[in-house]
Amino acid sequence: MKNRLRVLRAEREWSQADLAERLEVSRQSVNAIETGKYDPSLPLAFRIARLFESSIEAIFTDADVNDAPSASHSSPPQRAKTARRGPRLRCGMTNKKARDKY
Repeated sequence: MKNRLRVLRAEREWSQADLAERLEVSRQSVNAIETGKYDPSLPLAFRIARLFESSIEAIFTDADVNDAPSASHSSPPQRAKTARRGPRLRCGMTNKKARDKY
């Protein structure tokens, strides 16, 4: 998920620690959200939006939506290819037990 958090924070000349304190989260959480490694929970997204006096949609955008080709030029969605795997193992089963059973 893309977001404008870093830009909004910089406009106010806040550090990540300043923003984290205002949101009551860790500085590491702010960094993870800014870099897209973590998507905030809905309650946290609402707190961020209220803090910046903006809507959630104005701050956060779905990266897939922005990068998707236009509808007139898009191809039909394709199913993801998955690697073929062996039998699912039940808890406590080893590969040998699974082979013997199936």
